[in-house]
Amino acid sequence: MTDDTRTLRFYADRAKIYAQHRKRPAVRRLDGFLALLPAGARILELGCGNGMDAQYMLAQGFEVDATDGTPGMVDVARTRIGERARVMRFEDLDAIDAYDGVWASASLLHVPAAGLPDMLTRIHQALRPGGVFVASFKGGTGEGRDHMGRYFNYPSAAGLEAAYRASGWSDLSLETNMGSGFDTLPTQWLWMTARR
Repeated sequence: MTDDTRTLRFYADRAKIYAQHRKRPAVRRLDGFLALLPAGARILELGCGNGMDAQYMLAQGFEVDATDGTPGMVDVARTRIGERARVMRFEDLDAIDAYDGVWASASLLHVPAAGLPDMLTRIHQALRPGGVFVASFKGGTGEGRDHMGRYFNYPSAAGLEAAYRASGWSDLSLETNMGSGFDTLPTQWLWMTARR
């Protein structure tokens, strides 16, 4: 699995601008995720962006390891959460039984489609038994780039579920909703909740 250079460059060049497009944490989704975890649980955030979600989880009393593959985004996140934010690319995840939860809001959608099963396996291994994993993806019919040059894996609901099952996940719940993103275009979001 390899991170996409063009996509990483997009976020590196626009870290501060991108960080400003989101004004509040995904409270409803975060509250649903956190309710599935024990008090004070240890959480890995993949793609922490501006640190807003990590800040919210920390305020609720959780231990958060906030990571992002773009140093500029980590710098922005550190203005909110200090040294709890660190640079880590997806492919560098090698933790075993280390976390109670993994939160990946609008981040794994950049993992190359061919590498998604490997990434999902890594997350499965990083969770402790019973751990919970929530991730969101832009739904679609197959990988491609948006008009800004960013790579997306654009899975269908059935394709996403198949990728999870191929990676050892069995307890799955998928929700969809219409929304938008940095590009302001109408977007079908796929929210997958999985338990190890």
